[in-house]
Amino acid sequence: MTSELLTVPEAMAVLKVSRWTLYCLLRSGELPSVVVNVRCRRIPAAALDAYVSRLCEEAA
Repeated sequence: MTSELLTVPEAMAVLKVSRWTLYCLLRSGELPSVVVNVRCRRIPAAALDAYVSRLCEEAA
């Protein structure tokens, strides 16, 4: 099973949010991520899709 993993700047670009906002989402657990090495955080593309879907459902 392979899943596309995005860097923090890539995830920021997808969501069109600032670094601060993205890290707030990660810290709060609203957006899951994985740590590959001590300093390498990656966000699964599927997690971004699920987050956006949740936002759309809440807005409806």
